[in-house]
Amino acid sequence: MNRNKFHHVYGPVPSRRLGRSLGVDLVPFKTCSYDCVYCQLGKTSKKTIDRKEYVAIEDVLEELELKLRFEAFPDYISLAGSGEPTLNRGIGHLIHRIKRLTTVPIAVLTNGSLLWIPEVQESLLEADIVLPSLDAGDEVSFRYVNRPHKSISFETMAKGLVDFTEVFSGSVWLEVFLLGGVTGASSAVKKIASLANEIGPERVQLNTVSRPPAEEFAFPVNGKKMQELKKLFPDNVELITENCLGKVPITKQQEANNSDILALLSRRPCTVQGVSVGLGVNPGEAAKRLQLLNQQGDIKVVRSNDMIFYEKVGLR
Repeated sequence: MNRNKFHHVYGPVPSRRLGRSLGVDLVPFKTCSYDCVYCQLGKTSKKTIDRKEYVAIEDVLEELELKLRFEAFPDYISLAGSGEPTLNRGIGHLIHRIKRLTTVPIAVLTNGSLLWIPEVQESLLEADIVLPSLDAGDEVSFRYVNRPHKSISFETMAKGLVDFTEVFSGSVWLEVFLLGGVTGASSAVKKIASLANEIGPERVQLNTVSRPPAEEFAFPVNGKKMQELKKLFPDNVELITENCLGKVPITKQQEANNSDILALLSRRPCTVQGVSVGLGVNPGEAAKRLQLLNQQGDIKVVRSNDMIFYEKVGLR
């Protein structure tokens, strides 16, 4: 299989929420409706709400079919990547076609900013899981943390989350990303929890900074505090941490390939364990390849929260 053919499909990646997740990129790098201070990919280069076919759906389907033909099936096919996937107006058609191609469930990881648009809601109805984000409980925090496009207000975004959850027959897993000193305070979390209760997702997943963020002032909430804040939410709430990767089985597929590793690290910083789990290779082999790529100057080492990550040079 010629790995140079893959421009839009990557991984599988190690997901703390979805296990081994085969990623699909539907927009150019950092094309997004937000510019979140905690983003692991750095600052948004094109902030927009313009929906168009940024990536040709037929090209994506061709790559997906090739991946699924030659590699072990992932736990999910995730429409995510390096920007906001719902900006691609062909996302609904893609989901429909994937359903005809494979039985692997489809997950859409979205910041939720465009769910107030009826066409966006309709385009996601065939997905199995939609995982939107809610990082703030009021307009001020929303502007500080997510730095949204000027056309998106907190009220509009929040109503979109409520309305979509009402019409979607699949599962909605709401990610709540908390920042130390900002949205990690009890008073701020109570506002978020109240809105989460109104949205009514199947589960709430609490997260905080673990990978290198876009801004140095995006600090994590410590584990003990996260456990306390968890109690402010209704039932079906879980903490998402880097330790979740330990629950993902490593499926031996093939020897590590530099192209696959670079494709993975161009979408997210990873630890050695992350590369090993995501690509299904021996940890020792993954470490050797990462060391070689680092020596060649293709990737670099980044430390975050006492952990060592590798990311592609030029990512941020």
